[in-house]
Amino acid sequence: MSTRTPPPIRQAWPAMVFHGLNILALVLMAASGLQIYNANPVFGGRAGWDIPVVFTLGGWLAGGRHWHFAVMWLYALNLLFYGLYIAWTRRWRIRFVSNKDFKALKTSRNPRLRVFAWHRLAYTGIIPFLLLGLLTGLGMYRPAQLAWIVDLFGNDWQTLRVVHLSTIPVVLAFSLVHSFLGFSAGGVRMIRSMFLP
Repeated sequence: MSTRTPPPIRQAWPAMVFHGLNILALVLMAASGLQIYNANPVFGGRAGWDIPVVFTLGGWLAGGRHWHFAVMWLYALNLLFYGLYIAWTRRWRIRFVSNKDFKALKTSRNPRLRVFAWHRLAYTGIIPFLLLGLLTGLGMYRPAQLAWIVDLFGNDWQTLRVVHLSTIPVVLAFSLVHSFLGFSAGGVRMIRSMFLP
């Protein structure tokens, strides 16, 4: 009895580049952001939660800021180019949630359809949080030039910082769910296809 090798799963190269750069940028920004956080903790005041050095990048406040703002440009441009790519190629029709997905989650008994529906829902739902992290970060980076961003958050610096920091656990949770759903849809081959041709 012969067993057929399943066909390889292939991803478009812009999607592979986007995923690789996004993971790199988010890890570096999280680590450098935690270095900045240690200089003035939001939670618990000056003697509040201190992040262990192993999870930080930059060595001190200015070093953390340099890393954070340098990598922010990679992150922002990566999001911009991928957004233009999915708009140009119209990939948004198959990558983002639609009424069909809500219907599949409600009535379908096909587990594969349900996994893909959950995947598109998660993929769509993370976008506002990615943009929120970028928006609040820009507000803290240039508060005088971008005062309208600070005003959106009640002209309160502390609120701006808390909202900015809250995007880290949201993105981490999304990454875990995104990986789990990708594995559920195509196993290790699906995960590998996002990074290797």
